[in-house]
Order: sequence, then structure tokens, then C-alpha cells
Amino acid sequence: MGRAYRAMLGAALCGTAIAATAQESTPTVAGEAHPALWPKGKSQGLVDAATEAKVTALMAQMSIEEKIGQMIQADIGAITPEDLRRYPLGSILAGGSSPPIGSPDRSPAAPWIATSRAFNAVAMEQRPGHVTIPLMFGVDAVHGNNNIVGATIFPHNIALGATRDPALIRRIGAVTAEETAAAGIDWAFGPTLAVPQDDRWGRTYEGYSEDPVIVASYAGAMIEGLQGLPGKGGIQHGRVAASAKHFLGDGGTTDGIDQGDTQVDEATLIRIHAAGYPDAINHGTMTVMASFSSWNGIKMHGNKSLLTDVLKGRMGFDGFVVGDWNGHGQLPGCTNTDCPATFNAGLDMAMAPDSWKGMYETTLAAAKAGTIPKARVDDAVRRILRVKMKLGLFDPARPWEAKSDTIGSAAHRAVARDAVAKSLVLLKNSGVLPIKASANILVAGDAADDVGRQSGGWTLSWQGDGNTNADFPGATSIYAGIAEAVKAGGGTATLSPDGSFTTKPDVAIVVFGELPYAEMRGDVRTLEFEAGDKQALELLRKLKAAGVPTVSVFLSGRPLWVNPEMNQSDAFVAAWFPGSEGAGIADVLIGGKRDFTGRLSYSWPKTAGQFTLNKGALGYDPLFAFGHGLSYAKGGSVPALSEVAGVDSSLANTSLFFTRGKVPAPFSLAIDSGVERSAADSATTQEGAVQFTWTQAGTARITGPELALVREVNGDLNLQITYRTIKAPTGPAMLSLGGGKVDIAPIISATSGWQVLRVPLKCFRDKGANMAAVTEPMALTATAPFSIAISDLRLATDPAGAVCPK
Repeated sequence: MGRAYRAMLGAALCGTAIAATAQESTPTVAGEAHPALWPKGKSQGLVDAATEAKVTALMAQMSIEEKIGQMIQADIGAITPEDLRRYPLGSILAGGSSPPIGSPDRSPAAPWIATSRAFNAVAMEQRPGHVTIPLMFGVDAVHGNNNIVGATIFPHNIALGATRDPALIRRIGAVTAEETAAAGIDWAFGPTLAVPQDDRWGRTYEGYSEDPVIVASYAGAMIEGLQGLPGKGGIQHGRVAASAKHFLGDGGTTDGIDQGDTQVDEATLIRIHAAGYPDAINHGTMTVMASFSSWNGIKMHGNKSLLTDVLKGRMGFDGFVVGDWNGHGQLPGCTNTDCPATFNAGLDMAMAPDSWKGMYETTLAAAKAGTIPKARVDDAVRRILRVKMKLGLFDPARPWEAKSDTIGSAAHRAVARDAVAKSLVLLKNSGVLPIKASANILVAGDAADDVGRQSGGWTLSWQGDGNTNADFPGATSIYAGIAEAVKAGGGTATLSPDGSFTTKPDVAIVVFGELPYAEMRGDVRTLEFEAGDKQALELLRKLKAAGVPTVSVFLSGRPLWVNPEMNQSDAFVAAWFPGSEGAGIADVLIGGKRDFTGRLSYSWPKTAGQFTLNKGALGYDPLFAFGHGLSYAKGGSVPALSEVAGVDSSLANTSLFFTRGKVPAPFSLAIDSGVERSAADSATTQEGAVQFTWTQAGTARITGPELALVREVNGDLNLQITYRTIKAPTGPAMLSLGGGKVDIAPIISATSGWQVLRVPLKCFRDKGANMAAVTEPMALTATAPFSIAISDLRLATDPAGAVCPK
């Protein structure tokens, strides 16, 4: 932390203290900010006389249709380049699972470059009455350019917070920018400046820390890495626009519910949740993304006091404010396709991925009618054009698009590998670490040789699911990194996911943890790891019973209650989601040449119910305090820990309805008298499925506590069934969720062997299901004779092959 930064932070904290005092005597309206209480700031490198003159001249040529077009952003999955001839939009994005034109979503750089060029070719066509303005192409490049096959994938932000290294953050930003520009993309939706306060939130790993000081220390560094020095970067220099997000309070929602309500006073909003924004603005962030969440009941997409009066006024932000995925549609009185209120509140560009056409038409009508004032339209368009000019988009040169070899280059991977090593936090070591390079090592666990698992969410797909190692050319799994490390030392590394062995190893490294997830589906109700289905614990107990010293490498996007697993481990390493360079873990575990330096940026829970566990809070009582981290120089064993979770384990499950031959709590199975149930083998596991046989008309149903699935519908989730048809139905086979029914008989009758059926939740909604209160997440009704085996039933995000039966 440099002297200049310490001075700035001291001033900010002083200003916050004044704000907190003033708050006590200032009348407060729920959700309404008082700008005078907030820290001052000023965008650097965005406004100058020459640029403003160019913007003014360009706007003088633009029709109202072209101005409104600049204010609308569409997703490439819902628009074609040809659409731009009629609808002069200003921006496109590629959502987490949206593919480039004519190619799969998991593609290398070339199809992405071709897609960008195809859209811009139409935008820049010379046509009568058409003002040529380049598009901005945005993606969620949140831990590297995680959309591109072959890219360098960095540890997620929670891991980077453990490094306490702003200089490293700046290097990561620069690499991310180069690999994004080299793929034809000019806008990264990051950094996330949330300060998560409840670890149940599914985006906890996107926040650098629970401590606003750490978040503030990283904000400017990441902006500078992505964009370059204020006013000196540009797409021609391998720099891209940044987007500080999500403004504001996304990390403080009640109960950690994504898109929820942050119910705090204004002083807390300033002190904790706004901590990173002054530095981001002062370092010239070109865009800020509005949050889905609310502050004291007012949705951020409609909060004028914060978007206009505080952000653009008091904080001096001169870039533009972009919305989040149809976030405007959540405002009272608005829909996804109609929302003048969001622009009047201060949004400059609406992210209307699949609703862009209606949003364009209604916004145009509102502007012509004066519902959106002309001055507001002109302000939004000026801000957007200003950013496009400062980013260099009006210069057609794109030299980095010829540098595809920079994507996943050795130099870039070296930065990521260093970040992995620096982010590891050693929580327990009873003398087993470091491991000699000459040792006979067993590498176990279901995540040991899985780059997708170690990379987490927002990796090639929105939720990070559906990936295989083949999707990560050039990457190194944790096992592969260990094998490479011991090869030179004369040791051996044997991969055995289930922990079986013929020759007793000297030590076992067990890699396990959370499955990848992203927003919404990542929300949890308990911090207990593998609540109710402790597969990793079984493996650790098996190795301990065999007398094998065990090192646990734990992958997670948040601190979790792992007391039972820690008790069975001789050493325990919090590795977070480290990304594509698994060798960084071996660098620290093997040979002792590199020590642990990572320190917790989040407090570690003592029970599974310590959801809000933040340093300095009343009653603070963690298992491992904020800032904790052992090293070889500072060893430390951990006494036996309590294995009483303190929270009902069934609370954890909101999306898994059938697995491994059983229905997990809190759900239960009920079958009518005309339906018989028997054990069956799944594709991979003995008795890992259940066979249902209809001897007469009847229903097999799964019931449970009420689920609110409206967000899941909006997020295009599916009901996913892994099944094998044993005897095809002779009539309808009605699959139901929440009362909405579809007939799957034609689909399941035409298959053989084990198959996966994905039915979008919106299909059930369209058939009448009440998605706000689902108590029956699956029912299958048929007549005899019919027989089907089911091995897995869950909500899932992978859209591949999804169908909506009649």
C-alpha cells in the first residue's frame, strides 16, 4: 500500500466518520441518499475539450432514433448483425453462455473476433442518413477472459483478496485486458467491488474481501490494469473499458439473497459498500454497472439519488452507467421491454439482452413524447460517445486481434500461477507439509484432475458447469501440477479419485470442494459443506483409517464449515477457486521452496450458522479470524473441532431432488398405488438409480418445502432429468413442476440407454405453474404399461439440448 493511497484512504475514512455523524441528524427517506454525506471524487482521463467538441459535432448529426439506439444493449444470442440496419443499437454483449455467430459457446478467439467484426461491419456501413458509430462489445471477463477457450483463467477475487497485493491485481488486469482485446472484445464487466457481508450470497467469491479497506486498495489497481493510465490507454494498446460493479450495496442484501434488499443506514452504505468506488472513479473507470439489488426497498436501477446525485454528481463520475441483465424490468411499473423510469433515474445504457427490440421502441416513444427529457437523452448519449472515443473505438485499427498467441501465453500463465501460490491460505499443518519431491504421493478427490472444478463459476459458461479438461488447452489441473513437481525430484504422483491404492503412499493430497456456481444458484441457506451427503468426509476417513497422512486442498467460493473434514486432515489448505494454473498449488505444497503467504480476507466460521461473520462486528467469534494464515515458518496444528453444525443440514438443498438412488432432504418421494419402485443401477453406480414401473394409471411425485423459482425462470434454468427408458409409454407421460405440465412421452420413447432431458422452467411457467410458490418440483403421471429409471433430477443451468415439450 503506497503512501499516496494511504493518504487517500485516510481522507476517505475521515469523510466517512463525518458522514456517519451527519447521518444521525439528517432526515432520512428510505432508499434516498444525501449527496453531501458522500466522499467527493472526479473521473480522470475522460473529459477534455477536444473530445467533447467531437462528441458535440457527432450528436448534431444524429437522429433521435440513433441516439436512443446508443442507449440499448442486446445480447448476441438474441440479435443478428442485420438487425442493426433497422435498429441502430450502441452495444452488444455476450452473456455467460451465449455463443459467437455460427460456433459453439466454447470457442477460441477466431469466432469471437469474427462475431465482433460482423456486428461492427453493419454498424459502420455507409448508408444514406446513417451516422456511423462503432459498437461496444462487452463480456463478463471477471477472472481473465473466461469466455474464450485457451484463455488464462485467474483465481477468483476471493482468492486475490488473500494475497494483499495490489501490484499483482494490476498485472492481472493488464493480462485480462490483452486477452480480451485479442479476442475482438473491448469491454470487461469488472471489477466487482462488492463487500460481501453474508457468506450465503452466491457471489461472495466475486468480492475481494469482507473488509472495505482491501476492496478499496484493489479498485484503482484493477481499473488501471484493464484500462491503462487514465487517458492513455485504448483498444489499440491492448486495453479495454472497465465496469466497476455493482453500484451499490450488492454485497449487503438481507440473508445474502442475490438481487435482494440491502437494509442498512446511509453511513453503513458509504463506509462499507461504497468503499471501492471513489478510487475506481479517480482512476478513470469508463463505466459503472448498476446493481440488481435494492437499498432500503428502492431498486438501484431506479434510484436517482444514488445513480445521478451521488455517483454522477458528488463522486464526479463522467463515464456512463450500464444496467444489468434486464434489471430495469424489476422496477415498479416497468417491464423488460418498457422502462422510461430507469433512464430518468440515471441509467445511460439498458442491458436488454433478449428484450432489446421492445425496449428500443418504447424508449424511443418515451423520448419523443418527452417522458424521458431531451436533456437526459443527450446526457446519456454524450457519456456513451465520450467513452467510445476515449477507448479508441472510432479508430478502426485493431492490432491486438492479430495477437491471438497472447491468449494463454506462457508469460500470462506465469502471472496466474504466481497468483495461485500467493492466494493459498494454510489453516492447519500437523507437520505433514511441505511434502518432499521424492515422496510417493496419492492424489485423490473428485476435483483433483478437473480444471473446470478448480476454476469455478463464470468459466466458459455462466455457472461454470458442463466443462471438461478438453475445454482448457494449455491449462494445468492440480494433479498435473503435482505430478510435474515430483517428477524432477524422483517421486511419484498417482491419481486415484476414490482414494484406492495398492501400495501405501507416503502421503495423500485430497482435492475436493464446492461445485462451480454463479449468481442466484450459488445462494445457500447453510455454510455446512456437503450437508447431508458427505462424500469427501468418507474419503478422508478411509485414508485416515489406512494410516495415510492426508493434506486437504479445499476448493470453495466462500469460507465454509468444514470441521469434520478438518478433523480428518493432517493439513488443510484453503485454495478457493484457483483457475487454470493448478501448478501454483504444487509450487507451495511440494519441496518447501515456496512458503504460504496468503491470509484470510474473509473470516472462517466456527459453526454452519455464522452467516454474517465480519471483523469488528458485535459478538465476533470465528474459528479463524480475518487475516489468519499459517506458514512453514509459522506452523500450527488445530485441536479437535466440534462437529455439531448448529444448522439443519437439509436447509442446504434447494435444487437437487434425486441423486445416488435417493431423494435428499428436505424433499420426499410419494408414489400412487399403481406405481412400483425398485433399485436400479445407474450408468456409473450400482443401485445409483430407481426404476419406476406403472402397473396402472398413477403418479410418482417429489414434494418439499415451498420454493420461489421466479429468478430461476428469468435465468433460463432447466429441470434436468438423467433417465433410461425401460418400457416406452403407450400414452402421455406428463411431467409436471408446480402444476405446469408437459408431455415427454414422444421424447423418452425415442431413446435408448442413459439420456439427459432438460426442460426449461419457463415451459412449466407457460403451462400455468406458479413459480413463486413451488411445492412439487417434479411429478410424472402415466398409464400402464410404462417403466423408466431415474438416476438424477435437479435444477441446472446448462442449456445444451433443452427442449420444451407440448
